[in-house]
Amino acid sequence: MSVRAKFVCNWKITDDKGNGQQIILSPVYSGSEENERFFAATPGGNIQLFTTNPKAAEEFIQGKEYYVDFTSAS
Repeated sequence: MSVRAKFVCNWKITDDKGNGQQIILSPVYSGSEENERFFAATPGGNIQLFTTNPKAAEEFIQGKEYYVDFTSAS
């Protein structure tokens, strides 16, 4: 079984040494009918990522929404 959630990128923060970026996402809750459906079914909380890979960080745009799929690894 898997769970699909929809999150929005709220912040991209470059660390104080410029070595990487912290990316913080939270569940969507409004803005469209789809977002309201996801809000009713998506787990709450935040996702915090840190990457030193500039190309990976470029994929996250503040204010953009992303689907997140949770699937068991075993």
